[in-house]
Amino acid sequence: MITVRRREDIYQARGAIQDGTFTGRWHFPFGGYRDPENTGFGSLWVFNDDTLSPGATWPLHPHREIEVVTYCAGGEFRHADERGKGGVLKKGWVQHTTVGSGMLHSEINNSPDEPMRFIQMWFHPSGKGLKPSVEQKPVERRERTNRLARLVSPDGDGALNINSDARVLASYLEKGHGLAYALKPGRGGYLYVVEGGPVVVNGNEVEALGAAKAENENELIIKALEDSELLLVDALLT
Repeated sequence: MITVRRREDIYQARGAIQDGTFTGRWHFPFGGYRDPENTGFGSLWVFNDDTLSPGATWPLHPHREIEVVTYCAGGEFRHADERGKGGVLKKGWVQHTTVGSGMLHSEINNSPDEPMRFIQMWFHPSGKGLKPSVEQKPVERRERTNRLARLVSPDGDGALNINSDARVLASYLEKGHGLAYALKPGRGGYLYVVEGGPVVVNGNEVEALGAAKAENENELIIKALEDSELLLVDALLT
């Protein structure tokens, strides 16, 4: 079954933060937002598409027992924790954070002149009390053009390792091109059109900033009607 989520149906947030403002599209409950019909997607807990104004910072704040994946969708994202550890992501690059036993961290727009957009996904960890860590990798457009590039996976294989039964993949799918992705039993796919589009997923059209939830599907067949930047989460549902 494919359930299409239109962009206007995804909660839009905005507010003031340190040295600026943010706007966001929050797919599942977060902060003070609640939605009993969209409480997560299996091992995927949070899926936020946020934009920070030039120079803005989400100041240091605490988390525990989360696996975090951050994808930079525009500008320059900078992460820092209480030890000063972090790194800068450019468009298309990815970072994985094991929050584990506890971490203070912040998300920062590294540019004083341009907005910064990042997509952050939280996953349920496979164990408790894990040692906090931060890793990242550059992923250039050519590496994901007309293919699904693995960003994070519990299996490694060139992707960043994640301590959760989930995978995140990215693609820059050119107009007229298609992809197929197999889903194993008990797993689902959450596809987000980051920019461009629309795309067609198993016969269902999904516009820019829209998403598709795939449950009880053996395979996803994705075709781009226009050039499209995509993120795909393969999550354990059972």
